[in-house]
Order: sequence, then structure tokens, then C-alpha cells
Amino acid sequence: MTLYDESSIKVLKGLEPVRARPGMYTRTDSPTHVIQEVIDNAADEALPGYAKNILVRVHLDGSVSVADDGRGIPVGPHPTEKEPTVVVVFTRLHAGGKFDKTSGEGAYAFSGGLHGVGVSVTNALSTRLSVTVKRDGEVHQIEFVNGGRLEKPLEVTGKCAKKDSGTLVRAWPDPAFFDSPRISLPELERLLRAKAVLLPGVTVKLVIENQGGEQEKAWSYPNGLPQYLAELLNDAEPLIPAFSGERYADGEGSGYAKGEGAAWVFTWAEGAGAAESFVNLIHTAQGGTHEAGLKAGVFDAVKSFAEHHGLLPRGVQLRQEDVCGRMSFVLSARILDPQFQGQVKEKLNSREAVKLVSAMVRDPFEVWLNGHVEHGKTLAELAARAAASRLKSAQKVEKRKQSSVVVLPGKLSDASGADSESNELFLVEGDSAGGSAKQARDRETQAILPLRGKVLNTWEVEPERLYANNEVHDIAVALGVERHGIGDHPDLSGLRYGKVILMADADVDGSHINTLLLTLFFRHFPRLVEQGRICVAQPPLYRVDVPARGKKPMRRFYALDDDELTAIRDRLVREGVKPESIEVGRFKGLGEMNPEQLRETAMSPATRRVLPVRVSREEIAAATAMFDMLMGKGEAGSRREWMEAKGNTVEADI
Repeated sequence: MTLYDESSIKVLKGLEPVRARPGMYTRTDSPTHVIQEVIDNAADEALPGYAKNILVRVHLDGSVSVADDGRGIPVGPHPTEKEPTVVVVFTRLHAGGKFDKTSGEGAYAFSGGLHGVGVSVTNALSTRLSVTVKRDGEVHQIEFVNGGRLEKPLEVTGKCAKKDSGTLVRAWPDPAFFDSPRISLPELERLLRAKAVLLPGVTVKLVIENQGGEQEKAWSYPNGLPQYLAELLNDAEPLIPAFSGERYADGEGSGYAKGEGAAWVFTWAEGAGAAESFVNLIHTAQGGTHEAGLKAGVFDAVKSFAEHHGLLPRGVQLRQEDVCGRMSFVLSARILDPQFQGQVKEKLNSREAVKLVSAMVRDPFEVWLNGHVEHGKTLAELAARAAASRLKSAQKVEKRKQSSVVVLPGKLSDASGADSESNELFLVEGDSAGGSAKQARDRETQAILPLRGKVLNTWEVEPERLYANNEVHDIAVALGVERHGIGDHPDLSGLRYGKVILMADADVDGSHINTLLLTLFFRHFPRLVEQGRICVAQPPLYRVDVPARGKKPMRRFYALDDDELTAIRDRLVREGVKPESIEVGRFKGLGEMNPEQLRETAMSPATRRVLPVRVSREEIAAATAMFDMLMGKGEAGSRREWMEAKGNTVEADI
């Protein structure tokens, strides 16, 4: 028997958590991202104008050094940690100059750094890391080895001119933590080129050492974003001139902090488009809410222009994909407190970014369209053709479906759009929440079917008796697909929705309802599960209101659960918000949310959180066995054993 006592509990200190679970903190395919953390710090010095040069050198021995001529990392004793600040920066997971963001005027008000774990992760996953700081007329050096152990304490190694300042970091990534020990040079070049685009007046250089000498590349974009977009398009002829601009809030009654806003350039060109976005100089490869805001602003401007000038054919309603489907753009957003999906920061999650970027882009673009009517007409005609093509394709599908008349459930508020693949069906717990959802939905693409009470446990219901239950019958009729088994090959041509979203309260009853619905789909509509068409909405349990403070306007956050609520509170306290001024409200159910809150948190594709449910063919047997144990009427003994073994992992809502 394995001994389980006090000695069994391991406490990971310092940088040990990173070395134990590196995938939680960075990408592990190559060391590129840990080097990017160092480059991002140099770029954060350049963003407010303190640094004018960034030099990255890839050394023959596999190490990489990053130098900037910024202010230099502080080397004096930290006020609370009582160690040199540079040591704290490189050895503490949550330490950095990027947490104080209350006014937009902190040391790094607009930075990509969020968690304060950047360069400390680089140190943790390196066999060696050295730092040279020029500051206040002195040259300071310090060195770490084997994942952050201090090898050479901080010492003054020379003198320099008072105005000569900056930081040089050289890291030797530990190959044991990465699939490939070498940095990806193409990815590094793309990163540095993008930094040059986004940092006017800053010279970015890359030096690659090899056996035959050195290869040097430098990037400079005097024309900024438009020049970069033209390069991305590979000189493809645009259909209209690129529209570029930038707008930032002044902090005076705009609802946004001073300096928040965006710079952009976009156009429409033949062939494949190009799209790149950034938040505070961080490349967001998977896009996010700032891209959603750009598309929303562009769509609203084009739609308003087209309607004002009567450019849309009768019966044609524009959608965002009609306008933005072929748009090429480069977007650089500045957000005071960005929330990313994961530490690698490839997708922005900040809900407020949608409204921020949309508000900044829409009015200037609409003014431009009305000042360049010919270009506006070209764009409106392009969008109208895309909409007509979409409708024509949908009509072909509808014609095939209408061979038999189906009477839809009376309580179903159906989507008006004819494109079934784009439409979504929300199965909503309760009539009250159903009412809010009907007001919050996009009527063209979102349908609402309220469910009364808990759905029947259909795991052991015979197929011929399945439709005797009214709720199950209504769901099946709304879907337009007949029930089928796991090994069947059903006809899905009648499917009326591309996605089905289960939306129940964020409590135990809501979880039970979702479980019963998942049982129905897995047992009787498994092909929809296999194709990833079933999703579970994640409505928040808490609303957090933060009063206006200084130049920071009033803010609202939503927390999914207690852990997320604690994380939001902790972050606000670190920002300097008094704990007693933070107002927390708990939603008793979806019906308590007003339509705007429900739209933002659970229904709008740009800001909602939903979990796709997918079971592959290989996982069917294991999933079936689990459902048998959990939902089978004769499995009470197995459930009891399972609860005795796993019950300690459940977070009960009592």
C-alpha cells in the first residue's frame, strides 16, 4: 500500500511550478515563446518612447540575447521583497511593472504583460540566463543557472554615461523542456517585423550567427500599418484604397480610460486576404474580441452607408460575413487591462474590447465612405453580391427541405435567416430566461426554445416511446433530424441549425438539466455530438461592479465560479481598488439577467463563453460505459461506488 501522510504533499516554490508543468505557462514546441517574453519586455520599453533600438542576436551555441536602450530594469532593493528588483523580476512568478493599471499612467500602462510570469518563465526553463543593466551611470550584471538558481549575485562591473541606459538579457533555453531545442527563425522574424511596424521610430534588428559569419536583418516601416498590409497582400491590387486611422480615448466621459483605443488599416483585395491583430504589441494569432469589434464597426458603417444611398436590392439583408468575409486588415489595439486566453496570449478575451474598437472605427469609416462615394458603392456592391450568393445557396437547401410540411413547436422563436448552417438553436431553462433570451438574441441567426422543468432521462427509453415526451418531441421537430443510434448513418439534410447551445442556470439544477440534455443527444442524436454541433453555454454566477476611480471609468466583470471571482477580486486589489468598494452580486438564474447582460455573457458570439461537446468514434465505448453507470436505472450500486471514490473532487453548491 502506498503511504499517504504529511510527507506526500509537495509544495512547489519559486519557479518550480514552471519546470514541473511548463505547458501551463508557455508553448513547448520550441523555445521561441520564452524568448518572445524577453522581446515583449523590450517592446514595452519602446512603446512609451523610452527605447529606440531593439537588437536580437541568435548565437551559435543556441542561446539568444535581447538588448534594448530603454531605462534599464531597476536594480535597487525592492520595497517589500528586500532583494534587488532585477532578482524579483526574474525569480518571482507574479512580479512585474504591469499590474498597476488604474489610471493609464503606470510604468507599463499599455503592455502585453498580464500575469507577471513572462521573463521568470524564461529563466525557469533555461540552463543559464544572464542580465546586464545599464542604469544611472553604472553597468550591473547578474547570472542565473539551472532554472533560476542565483549563480552570480548582482554586482557593478563598470561605468557608463548617465544617458547610456538599457537592458541586455541572454538566455540558454533548456532543450529538455521543448520538442525542438532550436528557436523558430521564421516565427522570430515575423515577430520582430511586426514590432517594427507597431513601434514608429524604433529600429528592430536581428543578427543570426553561423559558421561563416553573421547574417543581419533590420526592419523599419516609416509608413507603419499601411506599408505592412501592402507587404502582407504581396502587392495584390486592392478593390478600394486602404482605409487607415487611429483613435484613442481622452478619458473625459468616454467610458474608456485615457489612451485606450486602436490603430488600423483595412481594405478588400482579390484573392486570399490577410489579417493580423495585436494588443499592446502582442501578436494575437487567434484573434479575439478586438477583431470582433473591428468587424462590427466596419459592418455597421457599410450597412448604414448602403441603406442611406439605397444600394441594397430588395429582400437582401446584409450580414457581417458579407461585408467582412474578404476584408484584409492589420489592427493594433491598446487596452488598459487586457484579458487573454492563456499565458501564451494568442487570443484576446476582454469583452469591453468589442465596444471599444467598434466605437473607434465606425464613425471615421462612415465619414470616409460618404466622402468617397464611388469607393463606398464598390464596397456595398461587393457585400450585396456576397449576400445574394449566400441567399441563393440557402434557398437551394430550403427547396430540398420543403418536400414535407413540418409544424414547428409553438413556443419556438425561430431564426429568420435561411442559412441553416449559420443558425443556432438555444435550449433555455425556464420561460423566464426564455423571455430574456428572446430579447437578447440576434433574430436572424438565433432561435430560442424554452424548456419547462427537467427533461426526461432518455438513456433507457425505447426509441418508439421517445417522442411521447413533449419536450423531447419539440426538440426533435425543431432540429429537423430523426433520432438515430451510434452506428447509424442518418440523413442530416433536414438539420435546421448548425449549432445547438444548451443554456441553463449556473447551479446544480442547471448542471442536472444539461446532463439530461447531453444524455438525450448522446443516446438518440449521436451524430450531432460527433460533429461538434452541441455546445454548453457558460453563464456567469457572479457580477462584479467596480466604481469609477481616478481616470478609470466604472467597470463590470462577470465571474463563472468562485475561483474566477477570487481571481478578479485579487487582481482588483492589486490594482489598488479597495475591497469594500467592490460590489458582488450573485445571479440566482438566467431569468435574473436583463437581455443586455445575457447577450454579452452567453449569446453574442464575440463575447460569450461556450464549451463544445465532441466525442470521437474512438471514445464512444468509454463514454457509453460512463453514461450507463451515471444514468442507468439499475446502476445505483455502481454510482454509489463511483461517488465514494470520486466524491471528494466535486464542488457542491449547497
